[in-house]
Amino acid sequence: MTQHPRRTPVAIVGGSGFIGSNLADSLLSDGEPVLVVDNLSRPGVEQNLEWLAGKHGSRLTVKTVDVRDAGAMQAALAPAKAIFHLAAQTAVTTSLVQPGEDLDVNLRGTFHVLEAARRTGAPVIFASTNKVYGGLPQIAVREMDDRYEPCDETIGANGVDETIGLDFCTPYGCSKGAADQYVLDYAKSYGLPTAVLRMSCIYGPRQFGTEDQGWVAHFLLSALRGWPITIYGNGKQVRDILHVADAVAAYRGVLARIGEFKGQAFNLGGGPRNAVSLRTLLAEIAGMTGHEVTLRYDQERTGDQPFFIADTRKIEAALGWKAHVSWRDGIRDLADWLRQHRLTPQTEVTRYVA
Repeated sequence: MTQHPRRTPVAIVGGSGFIGSNLADSLLSDGEPVLVVDNLSRPGVEQNLEWLAGKHGSRLTVKTVDVRDAGAMQAALAPAKAIFHLAAQTAVTTSLVQPGEDLDVNLRGTFHVLEAARRTGAPVIFASTNKVYGGLPQIAVREMDDRYEPCDETIGANGVDETIGLDFCTPYGCSKGAADQYVLDYAKSYGLPTAVLRMSCIYGPRQFGTEDQGWVAHFLLSALRGWPITIYGNGKQVRDILHVADAVAAYRGVLARIGEFKGQAFNLGGGPRNAVSLRTLLAEIAGMTGHEVTLRYDQERTGDQPFFIADTRKIEAALGWKAHVSWRDGIRDLADWLRQHRLTPQTEVTRYVA
């Protein structure tokens, strides 16, 4: 029998996590070999890899490597034809307690990925965050019954676009923001095909959900279990939430046309149609579960934005992309998945975002 050479894989750094495992599944389902590079440090992520391996078999390769290890990253990524970089320290609160670790993972780790890619010329698509825009004090808001609204009607209608200006706040914002800029600069300085997606709130299946990260899943899990939820501030903060299926489509779309859009940053979120305040989301969850959610209130946290909706018109125009899953349909989809996969005796104690 003729032996066919193994096809060059797409690498996903942080591929055992929530977005990474969904992205891997999408690529693998289309016949693409995928290389997951991950240090497996978050409890529970092995379940995502078991799911991928069981579904896709030998098309999936896993290398256990930490982004802080430059040599190991270089070796791991050498065969990759493209790199999605999703590995990160993701919690603002953790960054305030351990800023050095946050810097090492988010900034130095990204530098190691870029240097590995510079040796091979592989495109790099980087997962950035809306936190690079800081607390957005320049956006005046008015307080309504259940939400904050911007006084600027244009922002209210379209959201915050990429021209608003970077304003890093908290160690997490600094480390992700600096990494964001490094990724864009490698296109300028070295001609490396790179792009950045500044994400708003992504949610969906395979998200574990904690208080610090993955708050949509955290709210749902807590409500389904009958646990109280702590709200920092008054709950009128507004976010645009995006189902992970739509996020995956955006990531793949940018890679497919990276030659056209290298060196560019795109906002990625649910946009105005999927904007919801914490209070509105909690009311919807109460209606879904059939009982009121017990709430506790605490002070606002450092760097929290009272209002953020991503203006996604740039990525929509560039790719023909749009968010297809409405937030109400999306949270029901996530709730169904959580009931099936997280509300069992084996997973009852899990409080981590994968």
